Formats: sequence, C-alpha cells, structure tokens
Amino acid sequence: MENNERIIGILGGMGPEATASFFYKVIKETHVSKDQDHFRTIIDSNPKIPDRTAAILNNGPSPVEEMVMTAKNLQAAGATVAVMPCVTAHYFYEAIQKEIDIPLHHVLKGLNSYIDEEYPDVKKIGVLSTSATKETGLFQQYLKDKEIVYPNAFEQEKKVMQAIYGDNGIKQGNTGQEPKQLLLEVAERLIDEEQCELIVGGCTEVELVLKSKDLTVPFIDPMRVAAKDLTKSETSE
Repeated sequence: MENNERIIGILGGMGPEATASFFYKVIKETHVSKDQDHFRTIIDSNPKIPDRTAAILNNGPSPVEEMVMTAKNLQAAGATVAVMPCVTAHYFYEAIQKEIDIPLHHVLKGLNSYIDEEYPDVKKIGVLSTSATKETGLFQQYLKDKEIVYPNAFEQEKKVMQAIYGDNGIKQGNTGQEPKQLLLEVAERLIDEEQCELIVGGCTEVELVLKSKDLTVPFIDPMRVAAKDLTKSETSE
C-alpha cells in the first residue's frame, strides 16, 4: 500500500475520548496487514482550546485562535491533512482553514456524500446532539435535501447532555449502560414518533456507547465516515 504522502493530523482538545476514538477509527479503516503500512497519524490534544458549546451558546471565549495554533502545530510536525473529531467544531471551519496551509477535512461534507451514496432514499434524519450542535445549523446546511430532526429541549438537557456531560456521563469515563440508555431512549422516540429513517451521532461521544445493532434503523457515526474518507485515497476532499 502506497501511503507515504498522507500524514493525518488529528486536531484534539475537544475531549480525549473523541480524539482517541477517532485515532482508533483511522486504524480500523486502513485495512492493512502490516504495522508499517498504516497511515502516520499525529495528534495534538491541546487542552487550552475554549469550550465550543460555551462559545456558541453563551458568548464564551472563541476557540478559533487555539484551534488554529493546534492545526499549525500539526502542520509543523509533518501533517499533510488535518481533521477535527468534533462535529460542532466545524462551525469554525472556514475561520481555521483560511489560516492554515494544509487541507482541513470537512466532516459534514463527507457525511452528506456518504448518505447520498449509501442511503439515497432516506429523507428524514434524526440527529443525537446537544443544543450547541443544533444552534450551529450545520446539519441543515450540509444535508440540505434532508429533513433534520433533533431531540426536543427536555431530551437535549436531561438525556443527551446528561449522557455526555453528567456526573456519570461519557466524559467522566462511563461508557456503560446508564448513558447508553439515555441516548437509546431519545433515539427510539425519534424513530417511533418522528418517523426518522436514519440516526446520526451529532456528538462524537454518542458512538462510544450507541451502536447500529441497538437501533431498528441505520446509525451513522460521522467520524467513522471521515476516517473512511481520509484513508481511502490520496486526496482529502
């Protein structure tokens, strides 16, 4: 396998679980038999990047400066393409891309292409996300011909947020039954009551506990699609 020109830089600082999970997805999607044939992957997990949710919802500090610095560090270390393992962070995509010299892979564009190819008849998609991801409008922007349905306000606050950020949530290292059940309840309502034909993980942490086998409709992890895109060819877009 010839892959010497591709060095994937993972722009971390958006949760160690998301960063580690994306790295593992890249490994799984490479499909090689020798360690030497895997894509070289560089990670900069900058803990100083301000919270994207606070920036979007509460006028908190912008994460752009630190994200650009992190991307430049990846470039200086030899990365030929960068990727952000966080859907919400793509709200700042244009501001970051114009400041760096290597391509920044656009996860939402890749997701749109994947759904069009694999599920061309799907028209209604449920997105398991927090309110910050909803407020960005990213899914509506890049999945334009689909009807996007989000959890209601109660579900976002009491179930999705609790599953991810709660005292017993995924970000606390709990990938067991409690956060899974909360997310499953939301997904099942989106399927049964909203008639969603596809469920997408709007936050990277969702895929850490929820799997396709848990649902009666397909479940798509945008970061797994991104890993496929980044390892299938020598072009990043």
